[in-house]
Amino acid sequence: MVRRSAGILLHRRGAAGVEVWIAHMGGPFWARKEERAWSVPKGELEPGESDDLAVARREFAEETGVAAPDAAYVALGEFRYASGKVVAVFAAEAPDFAPAEIVSNTFDLEWPPRSGRMRAFPEVDRAAWVPIPRARELLVAGQVPALDALLTHLRIE
Repeated sequence: MVRRSAGILLHRRGAAGVEVWIAHMGGPFWARKEERAWSVPKGELEPGESDDLAVARREFAEETGVAAPDAAYVALGEFRYASGKVVAVFAAEAPDFAPAEIVSNTFDLEWPPRSGRMRAFPEVDRAAWVPIPRARELLVAGQVPALDALLTHLRIE
């Protein structure tokens, strides 16, 4: 069975052109990484769920601690990772979106490895507005095509 997620890619026009709001993944594996360690706020559909946008909005709030802005969301498409996982991405313009802080939900992980101690880590440890060229370097590889879809939607080459 294919794992399926849904996420939200907010965008705005800034001094450097189009910017997107993306999140750095939390936990010890990602702590010292920048390139390919950022993601569209997203999460997996639970069994029986079929409304991708509702899941994307829920997961956005869980991963950031902030509700997704009320905006006109557009489906950018479905993007397949090398692992086979599929992510449905929705975009919305949100020029005034600027949360004061990010408070993510957490996941438990044995840390340090083989220590027998479980620790909680945030799924997201920070988020930022990033120009598209830099976002191409930061996002996990399977999500980079969503940037192209966004630019096509915005009619930008």
